[in-house]
Amino acid sequence: MEDVKLELAREWLRIARDDLLSARKLVEGDDPIFETALYHCQQSAEKAVKGYLLYHDRRFDKTHDLLPLVNLATGIDETFKELVGDAALLTPYAQTFRYPADEKRPPHDLFQEALAAAERMYRFVLAKHPELDPEKPYGLSKTVDFPAYFA
Repeated sequence: MEDVKLELAREWLRIARDDLLSARKLVEGDDPIFETALYHCQQSAEKAVKGYLLYHDRRFDKTHDLLPLVNLATGIDETFKELVGDAALLTPYAQTFRYPADEKRPPHDLFQEALAAAERMYRFVLAKHPELDPEKPYGLSKTVDFPAYFA
């Protein structure tokens, strides 16, 4: 069971990494798409923390709000309090700029701030558990039947 849990948590971190890569690619070139890039920054942070929680057998609600997720992680490791500011910054990007509204297109500096916050959260989780790094081989190759880890 521990191998299954490790593989599932690593999958959450792999997708979090891919969200960071997507965010960077979306702003390359002459026609950047900052709205979607901000969304991927938020998604990366969300998936990284959810992977951490899953690894520690903590159930979590289906939510895009990073603050409750970081609070759950803080119950495991107090140093997650360091991420509260990043979580508060990123949470709105799950929806802001994603739908027609009064918001204008986000500026580049807003994206850079969000990307830095998402990268900090992703690296924070990997620093706690290097075995979750999707770029490092750990010999797990079996197909995993992903159980529901939501409350």
